[in-house]
Amino acid sequence: MIKYLLALLLTGMLSNVYANWHKHSFDVMGTQAKVELWEPDEQRANKLIQSVVDEMNRIDQLMSPYIESSQLSQLNKLAGEQAVKVSYELFDVVKQSVHFSTLSDGAFDITFASVGFYYDYRDNKFPSDAIIESTKTLINYRSLVLDDTHNTIAFKKPDVKVDLGGIAKGYAVDKCIELLKKADVSHAFVQAGGDSRLLGDKRGRLWSIGIQHPRQENKVLTQLPAENVAISTSGDYERFFIHNDERIHHIIDPSTGRSSKQSISVTVIANDSITADALSTSVFVLGAEKGLALINSLDDVSAIIINNNGKLFYSSDLMAN
Repeated sequence: MIKYLLALLLTGMLSNVYANWHKHSFDVMGTQAKVELWEPDEQRANKLIQSVVDEMNRIDQLMSPYIESSQLSQLNKLAGEQAVKVSYELFDVVKQSVHFSTLSDGAFDITFASVGFYYDYRDNKFPSDAIIESTKTLINYRSLVLDDTHNTIAFKKPDVKVDLGGIAKGYAVDKCIELLKKADVSHAFVQAGGDSRLLGDKRGRLWSIGIQHPRQENKVLTQLPAENVAISTSGDYERFFIHNDERIHHIIDPSTGRSSKQSISVTVIANDSITADALSTSVFVLGAEKGLALINSLDDVSAIIINNNGKLFYSSDLMAN
């Protein structure tokens, strides 16, 4: 009887522990997003989760190139003819994009959309060689004219387009973590596609973040134990189609206007998601040798790279461990 009562007590305690974790998945920014947090008050937890959903959607409405009313769409429509005043948020994300373009020597470049606009991965469409050759000269982050005083952005050439796909999800994840911090949440996980950020640990345990196997959809390549970090994975398996045995995917090499061929998966670990997001794209395009040189030159940033031959590479700090 005593053992039975102890078992019931333990079961009740465990149920209460798990009941304090709240999870929710939803679709936004062209991908699936998730939020998980610890909160004893279920009503408050639901409000916090809704605030994350609302924040993700707000940023999508601001920065999506596929929503005609978004500021980014209006920027693409008008900035080739005149300087366009934008919100501080959009200006800041574009400015940070230029920073990562400079840092990566152009491997990260939001003007890739000048060519990327012609790709349609759902309908297996891609631009002809002639279109790529005629438009890839438009890919140049130096074509962006930013005026900090007036919060305006202009393009030096009329047909330039920008897409924040390599940085906006990271920004959104960071904003959601900030929102939860301000609400005194101490343990949480926010994810948008390949971008994740962890707030605290999992109540005395490390979070375990799985890195997808790039060629086996339901297989995890490795698990990363972590806390209080951001993790971003860029892979050629996220949006792609196969044409004549060639994988046409969404990570465009700015120097060619075509799908980058140096890597098949890159995971970057950093202190914030916007950094991890932009650098995972940068390193994917740079390839293992140049990518590791970049990562190893930075403080508090790590990387795991799978090159186009399936070989694994690690940044120096991970090798040391």
